[in-house]
Amino acid sequence: MGAVILGTGSCLPEKRLSNHDLGKLVETSDEWIFSRTGISTRRISSKGEEAFQLGTTAARKAMAMANISVDEIDLIIVATMSSHMTMPSCACFVQKELGADNAFAYDVSAACSGFLFALDSGDKFLRVEQNKKILVIGTETLSSRTDWKDRNTCILFGDGAGAVVLEYKEEERGVVASNLFSDGTLWNLLYMHAAPSCNPELEQADNPGAHILMEGKEVFKYAVKSMEGAINGLLIRENIEIDSIDLMIPHQANIRILKKLVSRLGIKQEKVFINVQKYGNTSAASIPIALDEANREGRLKRGDLLLVCSFGGGFTWGASLLRW
Repeated sequence: MGAVILGTGSCLPEKRLSNHDLGKLVETSDEWIFSRTGISTRRISSKGEEAFQLGTTAARKAMAMANISVDEIDLIIVATMSSHMTMPSCACFVQKELGADNAFAYDVSAACSGFLFALDSGDKFLRVEQNKKILVIGTETLSSRTDWKDRNTCILFGDGAGAVVLEYKEEERGVVASNLFSDGTLWNLLYMHAAPSCNPELEQADNPGAHILMEGKEVFKYAVKSMEGAINGLLIRENIEIDSIDLMIPHQANIRILKKLVSRLGIKQEKVFINVQKYGNTSAASIPIALDEANREGRLKRGDLLLVCSFGGGFTWGASLLRW
């Protein structure tokens, strides 16, 4: 018994940026990028495709699948690190666009793990107030937070949004449990500065701008080990074998990370949903986009046990189990 997903939705910008296109911006090639990341193309926002706008479209699709009206939404939680404004929150802009007058709204900032953290928050909220309906959205325009001269990062990231509608059900399905973690001592391996301070006493001399910086090799090691630990810890706690998982949707960061994780977990490859080749790393939007695709492709049926996991800057990481 817990928060059940009534509907899913996603939204991707129209513009596609291929590896070949990237070769015109930095010294790289399709072969170099694909062999190291598994990414072939990614979506890049244009005018009218800000994070809140992508998130709004994804939310409308999720509500349509759930067959509920916007007036029934009581809470909107948006996971993002690339909103076009710091204040108001991205969630407030989504609320405005939807006309969700009965809802309150706030953002969650946990980088690529943001959707998992937001989903867990929504589940716990519904366990207290069981008559509510919640929108949980992951949306990113990472193209606005990427240094397009940095080959180590610009090849990885893309834009997009995914959303789910949650409702509490007295049934043997929904969010089973989560296992979430953070470690702020490792922040300097994957981070992004804010805008420069208006207070000279708080200026950071080494602030190169509000774009993503990453030590890729170190992040790789921590990502695989951390997600593996979170998953195994969750399975042990819930007394569930890995073979009982019907579908695993990991954060779509890098094919090397995914292959290593799958190998160490011992889960069958056919049980793992991967779309990183089409969209790249969309951070907090990654899992809900993949979840919506898997759902609409018929990869999930009622009663299936779904495993989702992620790792992101902070560091933040974790895993969740859902009974579909």
